[in-house]
Amino acid sequence: MLDFAMRRSPSKWIPAALLAASLTAPAQAPDLAHQIQTLLADPAVSRAHWGIDVTDLAGQPIFALNEAQYFRPASNAKLYTTTTAMALLGKDHTFTTRVVSHGIYTDPTHLNGDIVLIGDGDANLSARTIPYLSPKDRPKKLPGVPEPSPLRHLEQMADTVAATGLRLIDGDVIGDDTLFPGDPSPADWSIDDAVWGYGAPVSALTITDNQLIITVTPATSASLPPTVLIDPATPAYYTLDTTALTTGAPKSGSHVQMERALGSKVLRIFGAIATDAAPDVEEVAIHDPAEYAAIALKSMLEARGIRITGKARAEHRTSTDPRGFLTASSISPEEIKAWPPNLGLTNGITSIFCESFSPSLRTGSFKILAEHQSVPLGEDVVVTNKVSQNLHAELLLEQISRRYTCDPTRANGARIVRELMLRDVHLDPDDFVFFDGSGLSGHDLVTPRATARLLSWAATQPWFADWKRALPIGGEDGSLAARFPNPPLKDHVFAKTGTLGEARALSGYLVAASGKTILFSIMVDNHTPRTTADRETMDRVVAAIAAAN
Repeated sequence: MLDFAMRRSPSKWIPAALLAASLTAPAQAPDLAHQIQTLLADPAVSRAHWGIDVTDLAGQPIFALNEAQYFRPASNAKLYTTTTAMALLGKDHTFTTRVVSHGIYTDPTHLNGDIVLIGDGDANLSARTIPYLSPKDRPKKLPGVPEPSPLRHLEQMADTVAATGLRLIDGDVIGDDTLFPGDPSPADWSIDDAVWGYGAPVSALTITDNQLIITVTPATSASLPPTVLIDPATPAYYTLDTTALTTGAPKSGSHVQMERALGSKVLRIFGAIATDAAPDVEEVAIHDPAEYAAIALKSMLEARGIRITGKARAEHRTSTDPRGFLTASSISPEEIKAWPPNLGLTNGITSIFCESFSPSLRTGSFKILAEHQSVPLGEDVVVTNKVSQNLHAELLLEQISRRYTCDPTRANGARIVRELMLRDVHLDPDDFVFFDGSGLSGHDLVTPRATARLLSWAATQPWFADWKRALPIGGEDGSLAARFPNPPLKDHVFAKTGTLGEARALSGYLVAASGKTILFSIMVDNHTPRTTADRETMDRVVAAIAAAN
């Protein structure tokens, strides 16, 4: 909370920290300090904790308020994950999902063994159109033309397997996500996040973003039950309990809720939806993505004339690291002192080759039947930042760890991010701590000055143009499509949003009135629940920064 000074205006208290900011702000921006002071003194937002750092592109200060204090970054954490991925993996890096046979062929049509779908951490085995397109650039949907299947890439691999002539599998169909250990949710992800798509479990075998689309459509009469549709419709995965779901009277609104007990495959949908309400569309997480993928592939192979005697099941790997997350991801002062001078991680550490964790690839009895290569990493970074895709950010963190260790884990990924930030970006070690790659963890903490410094450093990198295009653009696309809709800010704000409970953030680049590029990091914590006043004030602060520069 801001420290309030014992100075009173006729209508409100003035925060002492804001008064101090006007005294410490650089001489060239006294009007900006006063404008921000006035904006943050509004009673609707004055009880929140605000942090701001504004600099030029080279990092020279323009304005700062609480810039060295901690805030929950929410999805601003993705700035750290995606810059590290671009720096260490490169925009052209790809991943390969494979279908292999594991066993003995008694003849070309008969396999005595299992079919294994091996996940490689590809985030885009889905219906998503890539490259990402701004809403104004997306082609209009033509009548009668179906949308791409969410399982289209799996269907293509099933076609390839069927084309080998295989007709009998005496064994199981296995979804193998052993590349990453079975740790689906990072520390302090809220337990109710696990129901929804934005909190989908992290798996090396990710399929259709590890989520299902549930659509509840009201009946034409309050005496009839609503219709519930699941996309993809097959394979069947959850049992739906809709006994407490009703259609309400006209103008009664939509009040639909969904819940699922941990580990359960029963999805309870309850509440009421008015006859005149629009359908309620929700994204619901898949409990075990590897199992779901195996079920889907088994049904596809059977539909293509292949008889399977066994079942669909998942194969996971458990973590064997007994250390706590902070211990595993930390870097000691002694290690930092031992780093050679002028040697950055990006040119001082090379990637290594590790054996596969998949049991099916560690024996001599496997045969590759089908493969799917992912889109280049740079295109996935665009998706991750534009729509703030949590799962994709977590997969990037695991992939970073995979490339530089033989134990790809979330903690090792966070450690490598930390090393890059300390060694190359030269952040203060006490300015940030991450428990995940997406910012959904409430344990994540960062200072605005660290984020501003990261933005300044990123602008000097050879991959900057490719990374900057991944940021949402004000009034145009991603999570900023509805913000800054009018000139002079429309198309002039390139920034990552962040929202987590009562925390919000916005950090990025701004083309100011002078034509200069300014970078900024604005964070607010402990704002009033269920309000957008802080977001609206945040946007006014951005406008003030643009006008003053």
